[in-house]
Amino acid sequence: MRRIIKIFTITTIVLIVVIYFKLVSNKNTFETCNIHNIEDIQNIDYTKNDSLTISASTLYEGDVLKNLLQGENYRDAWTAKIDVTVLFLDTLYGGVSIVKEGGGKQTQSIRLKTVDNLYLTLRSVNKNPEKLIPDFAKTLRLENIVVDGISAQHPYASIVVSKLSDAINILHTHPKIVFLPKQTTLDNYNEVYGDRLYALEFENKGVYNWTTLNNVFEIMDTEDLQKLKSKVSSRLRIDKNMLVRARLFDLIIGDWDRHAKQWGWVVTKQDTTYKAYPLPMDRDNAFFKVGGLIPSLISDEDITPKMQSFDRKINYLEGLVYDFDVYFLQNISEEVFIREAKYIQNRLTNQDIEKAFRKWNTELYNLHAKEIINKLKYRTDNLETIATKFKAILDSRPLLQKPLKGSEDMLLDEALIKCFDCIKK
Repeated sequence: MRRIIKIFTITTIVLIVVIYFKLVSNKNTFETCNIHNIEDIQNIDYTKNDSLTISASTLYEGDVLKNLLQGENYRDAWTAKIDVTVLFLDTLYGGVSIVKEGGGKQTQSIRLKTVDNLYLTLRSVNKNPEKLIPDFAKTLRLENIVVDGISAQHPYASIVVSKLSDAINILHTHPKIVFLPKQTTLDNYNEVYGDRLYALEFENKGVYNWTTLNNVFEIMDTEDLQKLKSKVSSRLRIDKNMLVRARLFDLIIGDWDRHAKQWGWVVTKQDTTYKAYPLPMDRDNAFFKVGGLIPSLISDEDITPKMQSFDRKINYLEGLVYDFDVYFLQNISEEVFIREAKYIQNRLTNQDIEKAFRKWNTELYNLHAKEIINKLKYRTDNLETIATKFKAILDSRPLLQKPLKGSEDMLLDEALIKCFDCIKK
């Protein structure tokens, strides 16, 4: 018996050591894209190439043990080859200037502006999660666990999501995947931003109307919308039907990261009244796919309730109801939620879904499209039930007692902190 216990103990220790060294074996925390159809990368003249064949990253390549521990995720989508346009800023929309750097905790971005004051952004496809790595993970040399988590994101999800959005009349930023070589216009930004893969999108800023809406006053972020509400009060209202539709769509595509800074607003003006239409942005986490022992533990509803894998069924709907929803979706009847659910079901046909996923090339489509489509259709078919539950959870939440994420430094009326329609003056 003692011998058996000793063998089991030694085996367990050896397994733990093997697993540990497997996790710390890759010291890379960031990698740019890989070009395939050019032999001499060092001396390439990008001006002679309209397009390139590129893989987003080989950083997430796995093996049997890595897949077991950290999941298969979308590793093969990151290494898949795609053809992308080569982008030069001096010819984009007749020439653009760089306004500033941007981005969140993973995404690096540059905001651009045309001579007509149209704002655009380049959002990096490759992510750098350095800011998300806790100190203890760095001490234990376990950065790779955080870095490898990016493989749960599909690098080209936004392209499909934009096409699906068109089918149900939801605004979006029209992302297009491009390669940005080093160039004169980038100037001091060349080292950080040059020779990389980006999603080129419209921004949630400016007076230039790139949407199909009429009488657009301005396109703005959530903070500026709150400032406008403070000035004009009841003369500004949200298109809540459209916002309900957008939030139900988030649930269909499994986009769990939908806090206030992930939204823009297209504000129209008629005489002295304003109306704001939601503009969903940042689709990095659509179709998010968590697998493996470690991510499955981290994404448990008692640990990280919002970070949910895109499965046929929504595992924990309570975790997907944000402060953003409590803030903007007050006093809406259940009938509105059901009506918008039916609208999506009627408009998002099998043909529309198939057409959207054909925006991917054949290699990408064959890797994951059918799997995602099946889950998408299941959620769409059950959307009325999901909408009813979402509404019930929303109604159970109290009004906010602190500012929305991103609005912490704003001096807002106490009523405007609680909800968007709470201010009455």
